[in-house]
Amino acid sequence: MNKYNDYAKKMNCLYAELPEYLTWHKDSKEWEPRKKQEVIGRIFNCHPSDGEKFYLKLLLMHIRKPTSFKDLRTIKGKYFDTFREAAQYLGLMETDSTAEMCIEEAATYLMPAALRQLFATILVYCSPKNPKQLWLKFENFLSQDFEHKKTLNQYAIKHKVLDIIAYHLDSMGKKLQDFFFVDDDIVTRTHDNLFKEIQTERDIIIPTEDLLAIKQLNEEQKVAYDQILHHVNNNIPNAFFIDGPGGTGKTFLYRALLATIYSAGHIALATATSGVAASLLPGGRTSHSRFKIPIGENNSKPCSISKQSALAQLIKSTKLIIWDEATMAKRDIIEKFDEMLRDIMSSNIIFGGKIIVFGGDFRQTLHVILKGTKDDIIDSSIVMSPLWQHLHKLKLKQNMRASLDPHFSSYLLKIGDGIEYTNDKDEIQIPPQANVPFIDDNTTLNTLIDMVFPNINDENLDFSLFVNRAILTTRNDFVHEINDVLINRFPGEETTYFSCDENTYTCTIPDQEELFHSLTPQGLPPHKLTLKLNAPIILLRNINPNEGLCNGTRLLCKGFTPNIIYAEISVGVHAKKTVFTPRITLEAPHDNFSSIPFKRKQFPIRLCYAMTINKAQDQTLDFLGVYLKKLVFSHGQLYVALSRARSIEQLKVLIRPSTPLIQSTDYTKNVVYQEILKATDTH
Repeated sequence: MNKYNDYAKKMNCLYAELPEYLTWHKDSKEWEPRKKQEVIGRIFNCHPSDGEKFYLKLLLMHIRKPTSFKDLRTIKGKYFDTFREAAQYLGLMETDSTAEMCIEEAATYLMPAALRQLFATILVYCSPKNPKQLWLKFENFLSQDFEHKKTLNQYAIKHKVLDIIAYHLDSMGKKLQDFFFVDDDIVTRTHDNLFKEIQTERDIIIPTEDLLAIKQLNEEQKVAYDQILHHVNNNIPNAFFIDGPGGTGKTFLYRALLATIYSAGHIALATATSGVAASLLPGGRTSHSRFKIPIGENNSKPCSISKQSALAQLIKSTKLIIWDEATMAKRDIIEKFDEMLRDIMSSNIIFGGKIIVFGGDFRQTLHVILKGTKDDIIDSSIVMSPLWQHLHKLKLKQNMRASLDPHFSSYLLKIGDGIEYTNDKDEIQIPPQANVPFIDDNTTLNTLIDMVFPNINDENLDFSLFVNRAILTTRNDFVHEINDVLINRFPGEETTYFSCDENTYTCTIPDQEELFHSLTPQGLPPHKLTLKLNAPIILLRNINPNEGLCNGTRLLCKGFTPNIIYAEISVGVHAKKTVFTPRITLEAPHDNFSSIPFKRKQFPIRLCYAMTINKAQDQTLDFLGVYLKKLVFSHGQLYVALSRARSIEQLKVLIRPSTPLIQSTDYTKNVVYQEILKATDTH
């Protein structure tokens, strides 16, 4: 059909899509265009035990408009003798040599430092069958930069490389000895220094601007800075909470504190609930990874830190611990943190007598509770914890951006506090200069896209200008819709990666691969991932927090091979750092999104021209579009969405009417839990 039928050529169909557009006539023995378009057509199904027939079908489900069997076996100009080999090359199935191919492809870039990080990532997330064989084959590539310096002998180089790999593994919660690819005596020597974690913190580079920030603090920041340092310098136990809306310089204050403590030769630990917030602080780590706080189903367990461990020694030596975005953490997580510190410090004083600085903005989105009610969310907030009354509150109110746009700052604050004027439907009005009038779905969305990403199809455009621009929306399916539109407009050749999906259900059931391919649960990358050079992407997992690879880290695509994506971190303290990202296996969340649990092996990224509002929290953008196809539905969402912009001139908001009868498109809902805001003042 694809070879001879003009209609089939025009439709550019996959095998599964063909019955939607064509129908078989038994009498004439010919295919003809279908008159009714909304149909479900039957396709041939087969099992992996069917051998080449199964792999043939696998290719037909992913390659558009093939014209022959030879065409199906030719992938990116490379011909394969079997359908199985072609499917493997396309990434549609697992292979025993995937880890080896990853490192081979990455080695061609001649970047040993990034290669060592990749090697550690593959050990942790790809579970290679023979780590020792992998090490022996690529040891020379992993140590090329040390070989060229010729200042170390081979034995010293080997230990140096292993020590760096051990550091990466440790930041991902693993140890070198977990993988059995080097002799025990080498492992022991590599880990002789119990205080390696302490040295790592001492090696953190203090940016010059952070040292200068100490003299640039405003009056409110200076009061907080002096009080906290007084306790640090005099070893007086206390726990503080820095409360302030976006733009009041909480991160600016944290960085000034860290710079002061680091420059005095002391140790401070910078953490945050979210990976994005952590990436804005020197040496920043997510609180969960730094303090071994269990997540998911295991969040009822205590923090797993031995009192004899290097991390425990590091905590004991720490002068100050900063925990940003604590408002996004559940109260039981903070309470477990308190228990852990009391245990390590052998003290019954709150937080073990350590000096802690929590920070956040209760106007922003709070922690997520799956299917949780408003009461559930409020009850699990830190303000409802007995610890809250023991925290010394320091409020920041002076907006550091107020001189640029004081009216916009005041407007945002009223939205965050839930006191902005509302109409008779309890809706607030979007300022006229930011509002994009709604016409119809396609026309108005394209208008918004053109405003946020002007001339995006121009090949001569400086694409770095788009790094800090995005469209925010309320749901993941809307995010995928916008990203698909923008990657098609973006100039350049497409590179497409398909995931390998596998059923994890214990009972014997029919093959569900096509079903899994059609799903994109929250937190998982899409089955079909289409990318182009210089396209912006966002990381969906905490891979290596020490190196800036956190959930929410934004990157730019710089190169593609079948098993590796070469990218550059685009924001934060690790900006411009180059990294290799392999496919890893991710499990679909255990909820009612899918009736059958499954796991997906895919690159843990997705495009980020568009993001959900919750994902964008902690980020400030150069130009911002907000697409409210559906209304906001949780506390602080609208405030977070609008406050990602620096000024009203950098903000465009598109509101889709909830019903055809509604004519006004500049009013929308604002959800604020007043109980939370009142609790911050009354406790």
